[in-house]
Amino acid sequence: MVEKVGVERIAMPVTVRELDMERDLPAVEELERQCQVGISGDQGSAAADGAKKSKKKKRERMSLCVEQIGDPLARVRHAPEHVMLVAECGEKMVGVIKACTKMVSRGSISSCKNTSSSSSPSSGSPTQQQPYVKVAFLLGLRVSPSHRRLGIGTTLVQAAEEWSRARGAAHATMATTVSNKASLALFAGRFGYAPFRRPVLLGRPVHARRLPLKRHHRVFQLQPALAAAAYARLLPPQDTEFLPADMPALLAHKLTLGTFVAIEGSDHHTATTGAAVTDAEQPSFAVLSVWDSTRSLSMRVGGAPALLRHSLAAVRALDRAAPWMRVPSVPDIFRPFGAYLLYGVRMSGPAGPALLRTLCRHAHNVARKNPACAVVAADLAPGDPAAAAVPSWRHFSCDEDVWCIKNLSDGNAAPSNDDDWAAPAPPGSVLFVDPREF
Repeated sequence: MVEKVGVERIAMPVTVRELDMERDLPAVEELERQCQVGISGDQGSAAADGAKKSKKKKRERMSLCVEQIGDPLARVRHAPEHVMLVAECGEKMVGVIKACTKMVSRGSISSCKNTSSSSSPSSGSPTQQQPYVKVAFLLGLRVSPSHRRLGIGTTLVQAAEEWSRARGAAHATMATTVSNKASLALFAGRFGYAPFRRPVLLGRPVHARRLPLKRHHRVFQLQPALAAAAYARLLPPQDTEFLPADMPALLAHKLTLGTFVAIEGSDHHTATTGAAVTDAEQPSFAVLSVWDSTRSLSMRVGGAPALLRHSLAAVRALDRAAPWMRVPSVPDIFRPFGAYLLYGVRMSGPAGPALLRTLCRHAHNVARKNPACAVVAADLAPGDPAAAAVPSWRHFSCDEDVWCIKNLSDGNAAPSNDDDWAAPAPPGSVLFVDPREF
């Protein structure tokens, strides 16, 4: 059944309805092709009409473009409540947006309002902050280049917020980039979203040969149940933002290739029991999980000068002809390629950074077995100590990501102390990035 969720007249009649997969899939795929998207610029196509023409004359710098492949609902289908809304002008599809709601951890409240004002006047006892809150995620806003600046993006966002609010979402979030002025103007300027988190994407290419691991480091794979127990200790919801309530399901997902832990050699016995992962008094360790995004995302580096293209091609040819020289060749990143995403990246102890680097090398070696994978990347908060230990290349990384948030609560209701999620994160808090929504 097709549900009419919003009809608004702008410069021309536009209807917003839910996706009909069988009927709409070809039009959705065509719209995706028309809208070139940067690494996190989901909403850039919604309002950046005139910017595209002006960039053609001066834009010759490299950029990383992302294209959704396969199931158009892949980024939201994991949530029990999800939707893809399409905007139609007559018989033509002119815009789309995805949305889902799910329970995620709120983290601790950093505002000083929690001290004296957090007590209940009736009972006299402090109010308990709920560890999880229902949040809406707005993703993949696209507007046809021929129908921009007509209010279609505004209509789609309003419909997505209405859908999310009707399902009890307390907050709505979206992601864009600092350079995407049009997206920030739409969400922050018109809809009141507040920029509040700046995760960094740290990527490195997958080389043709296996990377060696340190001999005194031991790497073990945890079963999903043991991994869930470990993360429950390492990522408590009161200290972690956006940790999904269905973390065990994520760890057991078919696209999670494994959760791996690295310890120093003398801890082999304790690692097999899981104690070295969860006991803070034990020696150093590192842990991460690997997500295969090659089936849902395709990336491509554009804007590269011809000299760089030919140079990298020559290095690959040399590596194939003389492998004994061990030339560090880079895959052909100027054609569509896939990536493995590292999530749940944690470390502890004095040897934690070295152990985490060993795990990243292990993840690289796992990625070598998949010809479609050319990059291994992790999304972390810039202040996370693990970010400094994850190996990365500048041209495969991005520090322009911006997460924005909006309170969807009834405007007539009295504000509560935990409404101000846009406040700076408390020291020591962890930002969890769900790979299913990358």
